Parts: sequence; C-alpha cells; structure tokens
Amino acid sequence: MKILIVLTSHDTLGNTGKKTGFWLEELAAPYYAFIDAGAELTLASPKGGQPPLDPKSNEPDFQTEATHRFEADPLALKALANTRKLDEVSSADFDAVFYPGGHGPLWDLAEDPHSIALIEATIRTGKPVAVVCHAPAALRHVKGSDGHPLVAGKAVTGFSNSEEAAVGLTEVVPFLVEDMLKANGGRYSKGADWQSHVEVDGLLVTGQNPGSSEATAHALLKLLA
Repeated sequence: MKILIVLTSHDTLGNTGKKTGFWLEELAAPYYAFIDAGAELTLASPKGGQPPLDPKSNEPDFQTEATHRFEADPLALKALANTRKLDEVSSADFDAVFYPGGHGPLWDLAEDPHSIALIEATIRTGKPVAVVCHAPAALRHVKGSDGHPLVAGKAVTGFSNSEEAAVGLTEVVPFLVEDMLKANGGRYSKGADWQSHVEVDGLLVTGQNPGSSEATAHALLKLLA
C-alpha cells in the first residue's frame, strides 16, 4: 500500500507579514495512521525539499501525541526535509493521495497544474484522494471525467467560514474553502467548529478541520481496504 502525501510550499500569509505553511497535526496524525497500517509513504510538494511549517501549528496549544511522535522521529523528519517535487511524481505509482492542510494550499495547491492533474488522474484511475481542513482548496479547479467540477453533487466538507472567522483570517485568505466548495456544486456540510467531521463520497474523502485529520486518514485507509 503506497500513499502519496502532498504538502504546500507556500509560506506567506497574504500581506500580513506573517508566515504560514502546512499544519503540523494534519501531517503528523495521518502520517502515523498510515505508517501504523503498514503503508509506504512518499512526501511531495510543489517546490520539493523542506515544506514550510505554519509556526502557529507548533505552539504548545496545538501539539498532540502525534506531533510529539513526529518531531522525535528521525525518519519522518528526513522524509519531510526531502519532499519530492510534485512535477516528478505520478499517480500511477501510488494507491492513494492525501493532502494535509494549513493555510498554504489556498495559495499554491489550489492553482498548481501538477496538483490538479495528479488529483484528476488519481480519481480517473479508480484510486481515492483525501484532503483535510484547508487542503480541499486543492480541489478548486479539479474536474471530473464529465468536465464538471469534481466536487459537483458530492458530499464534501472543509474548513468552515465560521472557523475562518474565529481565527481572524476571513479578509486575508484568497478565498473561503466553504464558499468555494459550494460554488463548485459541492453538497457542503459541517460539524461544530473544531470538532471532527468527515465526508466520504465515492473516491473522495474530505475532513473539516485539524481535529478531523486522523479520522480523514482512517476513512482513506477504509477505502483502500
């Protein structure tokens, strides 16, 4: 079982002067869900190499058992420091693709042609794709085999407008995940803010927020089983 994890390479939070990137918990919890299930993992990002970590996600309030395990794991840290370039990986080499969030994907993965093509090829060949929190941004321009948005008519979730408002970034982000999914015809639903909520529709798995990351990973593993 081979799973590709795609991370953002974008590190600037709009014009705030602050840094962003991927959210540590959203990588760490799925990483070990997959590893503990016996999966072989490959990490990739648009620019390759070390992806930027959202510094906020490494604050004590957001650390978890999984993040501590990740930071003490030399193999995991080596894999993270040496992500492959997204244009050098092929969906043919993997059984599934997983996208952690953080605000970074709103800027790069949402528009990246290699990411769009990767998701389209993965779904087209009958393999599952899972995205969590802000990573549904990567679905923004993805089309299904019918030429319509991939999420059209599908049950989906992702970081909610109320959660974005709670972190004070509604006016900073280039678009709101909830609004984009609805605009593309997705049947968006959400749970309570910060509580785990996952939707599975066919080969597409979506998770609402950081608290949904482990459940999103297990839903992906269930499809692979």
